[in-house]
Amino acid sequence: MRRRALALLVNGLLVLGALLCAAPLLWMLSVSLMPAGEATAFPPALVPSEPTLVHYRELFSRLHLARQAANSALLATLATALGLFTSSLAGYAFAKLRFAARDRLFRALLVGLVVPGQVAMLPLFLLLRELGLVNTWAGVLVPSLASIFGIFLVRQYMLQIPDSLLDAARLDGAGELRIWAQIALPLARPILVTLATFSFMGSWNDFLWPLIVLGDEDRQTLPVALANLLGEHVQDVELMMAGSVLTLLPVVLLFLAFQRHYVRGILAGSVRG
Repeated sequence: MRRRALALLVNGLLVLGALLCAAPLLWMLSVSLMPAGEATAFPPALVPSEPTLVHYRELFSRLHLARQAANSALLATLATALGLFTSSLAGYAFAKLRFAARDRLFRALLVGLVVPGQVAMLPLFLLLRELGLVNTWAGVLVPSLASIFGIFLVRQYMLQIPDSLLDAARLDGAGELRIWAQIALPLARPILVTLATFSFMGSWNDFLWPLIVLGDEDRQTLPVALANLLGEHVQDVELMMAGSVLTLLPVVLLFLAFQRHYVRGILAGSVRG
């Protein structure tokens, strides 16, 4: 009886915590469906009196956010694919290949994790300007070419792959690229899904770097376009909440779709150091 009561208490606290975390998101969705001006009334309404999709239609018709949403989707997909490719290659090399100063090089690489990304933005921008990549999508994707965190995450997971399995493939005449593609990658699928989720969410929500690199309005991403929307429609709370829901929805759906692999990858990748 005591154990059951304790379980009910713990589950009740977990449900309460989940509701507290979800409350701002639910309120944001509710406000986005309210008629204009209802969110600023006093006392504030919690649910729309007459739900409407007019603010979503306005985002895609009068404000033309469809192009920016497509830009964000394309850039996030490309950044995720590039990050997975380079991080899986480097992670496999640091975990399973033997070469001079491997561990020292990996420790030196980890030092970069403590350096804020904003510190490197100015020299990286100047380099891209010399290469003629400013105001191009290629310039936005450059930071995605190599991720120290991604390399670390994949390397930690691949340390758990038995060396005997890879040695058997080498004895059969398989090269390292074939071993990486046909053995290491399938076994590392949980951590790759985890990294893909991180990468897509980070790229989709990225505001500062696209703002710096992209000057052409037709190439802007959704977060930048919504920031411009804030300046033009600061009093239209319902419209702003509709834009926020539009930005949040893809990453929430992505997380829910791959939640099982995500949790498994995080837990398994933390077993060995």
